[in-house]
Amino acid sequence: MNKRGFASDNFSGVLPEVMEAIQNANQGHVVAYGGDPYTESAIKKFKSLFGQNIDVYFAFNGTGANVIGLSTLTQSYHSIICPATAHIQVDECGAPDKFTGCKVIPIESPDGKISPELILPHLHGFGFEHHSQPKMISITQCTELGTVYTPEEVKAICDLAHANNMYVHMDGARLANAVVSLDVDVKEFTTHAGVDVLSFGGTKNGMMLGEAVIFFNPELSKEAKYVRKQSMQLFSKMRYIGAQFDAMLTNDLWLKTARHANKMAKLLEQEVQKIDQVKITQKVQANGIWALIPKDKIEKLQEEYFFWVWDEHAGEVRWLCSFDTTEEDILGFVKLLKQVL
Repeated sequence: MNKRGFASDNFSGVLPEVMEAIQNANQGHVVAYGGDPYTESAIKKFKSLFGQNIDVYFAFNGTGANVIGLSTLTQSYHSIICPATAHIQVDECGAPDKFTGCKVIPIESPDGKISPELILPHLHGFGFEHHSQPKMISITQCTELGTVYTPEEVKAICDLAHANNMYVHMDGARLANAVVSLDVDVKEFTTHAGVDVLSFGGTKNGMMLGEAVIFFNPELSKEAKYVRKQSMQLFSKMRYIGAQFDAMLTNDLWLKTARHANKMAKLLEQEVQKIDQVKITQKVQANGIWALIPKDKIEKLQEEYFFWVWDEHAGEVRWLCSFDTTEEDILGFVKLLKQVL
């Protein structure tokens, strides 16, 4: 399948700048397991981005990054609160449950976001040995429904968590898309808002592989290196992840790619709003559109521009744009929508 579709930003290839960085790193011998100059340079850039008082660990993939962040800050008798649509709840095959041993408590939300008001009813049983102890709140930025938390919303969740001796984990698989959507410094809804640990996405934004786990207080990450190794996420030839992040964080490449993806989603939104049979179900704030279309037309559309069905019973679909989505892709898909619908 070589034709670009709208199934996932994981379907896209690798940014030319990233591929070049991998090739440039592919020379000679360097120290393994992160003791190389490429990883060192990337970590310096992360510290310039988030502040010097952070601890950074690279991992292979998003599930691994989430597992490292969650496992480091919990015990098996703890519970993790998250939206019902969260990737850690829906799309990670129970990996967070298995590796943390924690009880994951999903909260229903119409837009993929949770708030202190939705969280509070689940904050009980502290100190009661018969209950799993609430310890972690996990949110996704941007969410699995393409919506975005404001810095104020994140801070309110963090304040609630910290008031109850809990931590906040942010799944930032599409963090860059949220940054450009909000048009703020990334520190505004991470470092300054009080997030404790962040999974910083690379793969969905144009890297070949690799995510970063960022702890905003090194006192909390003392066990992280052991958790990463035991989670099978320690890459021996770390330079190939380090080099990719080094390229992504040079000249704001990570934001340029996300800005383009978001722009393409807005163009798609603008065009499909003209089609009566398409009903957009969520705010289009990042690089994705969720929409209701006639169920009997989905398969025909997928033959030309593949995409995933989000809710097969309702006929809700998801269209995601990527760094390499073009206006031609958008207009060609819209033309097909009009023909088929």
